Amino acid sequence: MSLDRRKFLKTSLSGAALLTLGSATTISCSSATKNKDEKACCNSTAQLKLSFQEGIAPGNSLNEKFDYMENLGIVGFEPGGRGLAGRVNEIQQALNGRNIKVSAICAGFEGFILSADAAIRKQCMDTMKEIIAAAGQLGSTGVIIVPAFNSQVPVLPHTPETRDFLCEQFNEMGTYAAQHKTTVIFEPLNRKEAFYMRQVADAASICRDINNPGVRCMGDFWHMTWEETSDMGAFLSAGDYLQHVHIASRKRRSMPGEDGDADNYIDGFKALKMLNYDKYVSYECGCQGDRNIVVPESVKLLREQWEKA
Repeated sequence: MSLDRRKFLKTSLSGAALLTLGSATTISCSSATKNKDEKACCNSTAQLKLSFQEGIAPGNSLNEKFDYMENLGIVGFEPGGRGLAGRVNEIQQALNGRNIKVSAICAGFEGFILSADAAIRKQCMDTMKEIIAAAGQLGSTGVIIVPAFNSQVPVLPHTPETRDFLCEQFNEMGTYAAQHKTTVIFEPLNRKEAFYMRQVADAASICRDINNPGVRCMGDFWHMTWEETSDMGAFLSAGDYLQHVHIASRKRRSMPGEDGDADNYIDGFKALKMLNYDKYVSYECGCQGDRNIVVPESVKLLREQWEKA
């Protein structure tokens, strides 16, 4: 078969032109997508609202701690839930006139909701409701809860039926929380601490199935270090269910920054900006050095990384 050289060249040039156009279109689309994402981040209404648990700031009293926090621009306070009902007035008075609000309440309940013993489950439900009511009085964003720690036995089996039971229990608890204008917040933990709920997406999927405005979830950078493949992916998987964030250094669970280069939270912060996250990022960690030096340095680091995100 003879080859028409002129026809061959015409066909080849046309194909090359299409390939070039296709490449340009791909580049153009990629650039447009990137620019759109960057624009979305720039237009985000997200804020880095830092919160401290009670043991983070130096000070011998709540007022001393709050003075220290205000000087650093810390706007959230995360108290423990144990005995909270008896502290409502104390906390309200200490916060009066300050630019600090109660963020989440850190656990403090008794028993656990996945116990094989009905009496222990009831203890969990009753004490959680007591904390939830106090959280509502304080204007808290929610009460943090873990369905079961590894050390808590005997526990219900890890089955679809147990998951359904968990949804039923938290639907009741979430309704009670919503009545008090607050929420219950699932916290996923790493596998060394809890077997049942280890990833943010696990918690978010349960929130979705319960479909109750009083049930939300959170992410903790410390636990995410060991269980998540991506900080960004973890937070994005939660979407609108994300109610709270914990932060700590990524090797020793100390102050962010005390583990050097390992303490990078930029990808996670990018996701929070994408989600227009406007709730709290709260310190839950120890401290290796002098708090008066380490805490301000840590806060500075997080604000710098937030700006880079």
